[in-house]
Amino acid sequence: MNDHILQQYRSFLKDTIRKNVNFSQTDQNLGIEPPPIEKPFSADAVMIDLLKEDSWKNISAISLSEAIKNRKSHRTFLNRSLKLDELSFLLWATQGIRHQIDQGHAYRNVPSAGCRHALETYLCILEVEDLEPGVYRYLPQEHQLLFEFSEDQMAEKLVKAVLRQPYPGKAAVTFIWTAVPYRMEWRYGLAAHKVIAIEAGHVCQNLYLACEAIGCGTCAIAAYDQESIDQFLRIDSLDEFVIYIATVGKVKI
Repeated sequence: MNDHILQQYRSFLKDTIRKNVNFSQTDQNLGIEPPPIEKPFSADAVMIDLLKEDSWKNISAISLSEAIKNRKSHRTFLNRSLKLDELSFLLWATQGIRHQIDQGHAYRNVPSAGCRHALETYLCILEVEDLEPGVYRYLPQEHQLLFEFSEDQMAEKLVKAVLRQPYPGKAAVTFIWTAVPYRMEWRYGLAAHKVIAIEAGHVCQNLYLACEAIGCGTCAIAAYDQESIDQFLRIDSLDEFVIYIATVGKVKI
């Protein structure tokens, strides 16, 4: 193993880059307007309303300590659908907005450096009641789903993109988080990228804990073919690319 290359890649985990960034020259400090907190979409896009907190019926009361104690990765799922309020709850728990400050900033249920929230949430839905199979994107401002597309052999294509790991093909829904780096770069320049990776961990841990309240299991996936998964989502792989994935389905309790 090449020690020089190992040391080079370890530098990503350090915050020494901050010493080399002239923060007075970031787009934020140059007076450029912040990028929007979610990707724009067409006015004639197909939108699906999600259930709000006061309409959830299938979310059990569970203590935080119990959720933490029971949390584990599940790679085998029951042949059962998720309900729409369960999916609504998971999206609220992972990227739901508490309060929008302006078009570029909002407080959510997960922390973010500088309130930048550089992630988008896509869903490859196979078995959710009242929803056709397809790829959707969560719109946190509207608390709605945006239908992106559906195609033949969607599950098989997703499995291929995650290096033949089989469980996305058996999950009710697979969460696919993408990074939109400029949202963070606008504020932090070259110091943006480490914190984007950290925030993906925040989001996925909330998914693990929230799954404990609805009889579901999840398994995080960080090994995938980058080009294939980006092509699967039909994103450009430059200004937006996949950073983390997690499968969700019903499990034996």
